[in-house]
Amino acid sequence: MPDLSTATYFTTPEGRRLAYHKTDATGAGAQLPGVVFLGGFRSDMEGSKALALEAAAKASGRGFLRFDYSGHGVSDGAFTDGAIGDWFEDARDLILAVTQGPQILVGSSMGGWIALLICREHPEKVAGLVTIAAAPDFTEDGYWASFDQATRRQLEEEGQLEIPSDYGEPYIITRRLINEGRNRLVLRAPLELPFPVRFLQGTADEAVSVEVANRLLGHVSGADIRLVLVKGADHRFSTDECLDLINGMIDEVMSRV
Repeated sequence: MPDLSTATYFTTPEGRRLAYHKTDATGAGAQLPGVVFLGGFRSDMEGSKALALEAAAKASGRGFLRFDYSGHGVSDGAFTDGAIGDWFEDARDLILAVTQGPQILVGSSMGGWIALLICREHPEKVAGLVTIAAAPDFTEDGYWASFDQATRRQLEEEGQLEIPSDYGEPYIITRRLINEGRNRLVLRAPLELPFPVRFLQGTADEAVSVEVANRLLGHVSGADIRLVLVKGADHRFSTDECLDLINGMIDEVMSRV
């Protein structure tokens, strides 16, 4: 269980109360961009990736921020009340309030989509981007596209569905999640990323396919963008080797800022 006593809380302009942990930069790290970790769908800031990246940031003196979206982890709210726009606003509001200067965003799965939204809406706050199995537009191109007519009708009439998950309890997919997500799509219009970008993707990922990663790479534009495929890595991307690779990509982006 996470230690609730150590989390700091921030209330967004929309009235949502978010839990976060912020590590201040020290020494030479104070001259570098901070790192912000954006977690995935129904994940929290106590996951192995968030904690490993925080430990590496502390060791190098870099600033670091991890947090729970509303309805996730120890932040207030119910998961089933939330949608992509809410979680984007949570990330945006917290980054604008508690970080100084441009940051390196590290987005995992849904967090990759959230990070791309921040890149689009607030490019001045982004020094670089690293994604791990980024899942842009997954509500539309993943869930909605996979539903047959009967399932779509059930969602519209009942307001939510249970979807089996490989990570424990079924996911509750709400009508609002699908409908609101259509206002946040990033793969339908040009998306310029004018800073160093590294997309990481496992070839054994059954939640986000290599085809999604290739589509994202082909869609965005920028002078320093690379896709790195890791043979055999799954969606968790949390082996020691994968964690070392994520940290290596953050260092590479940092060196090119």
